[in-house]
Amino acid sequence: MSDIPAVAPSLAPSLALDNDRLALDYEEISATRQFQSGKRLCADLAIAAGERVLDVGCGTGLLAEHIANLVGPAGFVLGLDPLPLRIELAHRRVRANLAFEVGDAYALDHLASGSFDVVVLNAVFHWLPEKAGPLSAFARVLRAGGRIGIGTGVKGHRTRLQEEVTRVLAEPPFDGHPRRRESISWRVDTAEMAALFDAAGLAVDRLEVRENEQRFPTPDAAVRYTEASSFGNFLGHLPEALKPLARARVAARLAGIMGPDGLVQEGRRLVALGVKR
Repeated sequence: MSDIPAVAPSLAPSLALDNDRLALDYEEISATRQFQSGKRLCADLAIAAGERVLDVGCGTGLLAEHIANLVGPAGFVLGLDPLPLRIELAHRRVRANLAFEVGDAYALDHLASGSFDVVVLNAVFHWLPEKAGPLSAFARVLRAGGRIGIGTGVKGHRTRLQEEVTRVLAEPPFDGHPRRRESISWRVDTAEMAALFDAAGLAVDRLEVRENEQRFPTPDAAVRYTEASSFGNFLGHLPEALKPLARARVAARLAGIMGPDGLVQEGRRLVALGVKR
């Protein structure tokens, strides 16, 4: 795995920056964004009645609830997320075939080997700094022939929103508080994903980059989305006193690129489907 750089644990995104406002914002905003892409990922995986599914990084449980409907009463879905406030919201969806736990992709030893038919990671994989360990764990909990589906950001692509944010944060007074690294996520390309799958004992079934357009009605909506989906890491490196000014500056910059249909972002999404050998 020499082509996948090692990442120091200290560079991992903070889980301590989440708060009630961000969790509730994510619940609302993800319904028209991450949830929709997650449903397509589930369709790609052909999740069927009676299957056992692990949803890693389940957030507030929207997609896990959808999967519970797909597997029906004979199936079971376990949603894991490291953010307690989001799991607290997810618990409202619990039923006989759907459970949630505060859990970490790096700590799955409590799950029995071969206990799931499908593992799903929707808009999650790019938050994992070190990926080989978690992928091996996902493969371990899958039965032979079990499937994994990953939908994530693709390495090398930056949206106009990301470019404008970078410019703002390079200006005073924010430049006095630089991020530890330019990007707050850890993305891979198709070749790296294929190598990771192979090392974990997963055969690639499908590996493709899809266009992923996002629209925001206002600059503030784009800022809210970015903060909520990054669980506070978007501006987490700044002192609290500077965050309102940074939000306002970013929103003002985004207002300059708004069109008649709002703020349109042409993104790209890497979709990887695999089968345990």
